[in-house]
Amino acid sequence: MEPIAEGLHLLRGTPRHAVNVYVADGHVVDAGTRWAARRILRQVADLELAGHLVTHAHADHQGASAALARTRGIPVLAGHRDADAIESGQLRDRAPVNPVTRLQLRTWAGGATPVSRRLREGDRVGSFTVLETPGHSPGLISLWRESDRTLLAADVLFGQHPLTGRPGLHEPPAMFTLDPALNRTQIRRLSELRPAVVCFGHGPPSRDPDALARLAASLPS
Repeated sequence: MEPIAEGLHLLRGTPRHAVNVYVADGHVVDAGTRWAARRILRQVADLELAGHLVTHAHADHQGASAALARTRGIPVLAGHRDADAIESGQLRDRAPVNPVTRLQLRTWAGGATPVSRRLREGDRVGSFTVLETPGHSPGLISLWRESDRTLLAADVLFGQHPLTGRPGLHEPPAMFTLDPALNRTQIRRLSELRPAVVCFGHGPPSRDPDALARLAASLPS
């Protein structure tokens, strides 16, 4: 695992940074696709885990959630607006419907898993505070730690180009985002925090607050 900040690590994946999974204060944050279960379980085998947090109900974030929760016997946490989709395994209305998202649902999505804790704005998960940041999905949540200005932004924005893989900040593609205009509002909100480090669902961490500010300023109103 790659250390990012105090109590925060990024798990290894192939390709590197393509679909990120983190451990934050003993919580596995997101779970990739259903094919990621083995690599996640192997890397956290020796860790004492407090739970598994799913930032949003998309197939590349909840795919291995059921296997992880069942194998390790840990509770699942999720934003209250996406919790029903995670519990039922029915993700179709969490993203636009198009050939790519239909393929992802068929090949990446995991099964239903109970949600033990439904998170809302201001809730605490370890040393992090929950921020409700809907747009990409209706119930997407981010995690913010003000003491060292560490942000887990999930898919509010990407840390690399979704097609080329080149590092750099981007808003998520509209074909995967239910409400792009609302998501841009969340990017602007997060930029105002001036985070020292930002972690993404896709792409390497960024340690440049000015880059986030520039992206926010460049977005259409």
